[in-house]
Amino acid sequence: MFELIRSNKRRSIALIAAFVLIVAMVGLAIGLVVGNGLLFTLVAVLISGAIAFASYWKADKVALAVSRARPAPEDEYQRLHNLVEGLCIAGGLPKPGIYIVDDPAPNAFATGRNPNHAAVAVTTGLLDQMNRVELEGVLAHELSHIRNYDILVSTLAVTMVGAVALMADMSIRMMWWNGGRVSRSGDHGNGRNPFAYVGIVMLILAPIIAKAMQATISRKRETLADMSACQMTRYPPGLISALEKLKEDTTVTHSASTATAHLWIEQPLSGVGDRGKFASVHKLFDTHPPLDERIALLREL
Repeated sequence: MFELIRSNKRRSIALIAAFVLIVAMVGLAIGLVVGNGLLFTLVAVLISGAIAFASYWKADKVALAVSRARPAPEDEYQRLHNLVEGLCIAGGLPKPGIYIVDDPAPNAFATGRNPNHAAVAVTTGLLDQMNRVELEGVLAHELSHIRNYDILVSTLAVTMVGAVALMADMSIRMMWWNGGRVSRSGDHGNGRNPFAYVGIVMLILAPIIAKAMQATISRKRETLADMSACQMTRYPPGLISALEKLKEDTTVTHSASTATAHLWIEQPLSGVGDRGKFASVHKLFDTHPPLDERIALLREL
């Protein structure tokens, strides 16, 4: 397990570098379309670096604000605070900020950049539906994300995926505002520059690739967080029971968005588990492994 945690940290660095590369590709694509690839690539690299820097310091606050999370007063949510404090002692973690999301759907997420700067948010629906051991299992799962340093790359993905999609969308809109024309620089005769069409394809594919990476980030870490949670509580049935309740609940988490979906303990949006003609394609963008698989793995412990 500890080797998996070290591997997770290495993959986090690689994933952040990959996001920067995708933003640079968007810049190159814009340059191919408008006729100045090098300039736009350099600008995109600078923008991606600035986004990564700002995201490191502020992405957790963005995630909490987007999810409409508010601080949980200790006198009002004493059980919640007591459970988090007990688990932090067991896991050797500093106590994170604790937040409440007013949403009837049972769900929770962790965010932040490291264990000393982290937060856990739970919905009112989770508090209403989970008993003590089930809630402890969910909280241990979220605290495991903090201990395993999953929260850094997951929180960065909130802003970086959004930035890639926004840049691509703005570029395509600008192109159409220009009458759908692409650059003719470097053309021979009156033909259009073929590289401009490559740029258009890259603009379309970049946000799709970024979304697929966002899904991969979450799926690879959920199972480890489940295992770590059971190590922390030493009681797998608690988390198993919680996941079974989450599986039975079909309520959509209205406080979630596509940018923050990978943060939550289970897929918060509708349209999960599509078994239709394009099921294999939809699975690429699922931010979580199926709950059945997670429950089955926990039963083997």
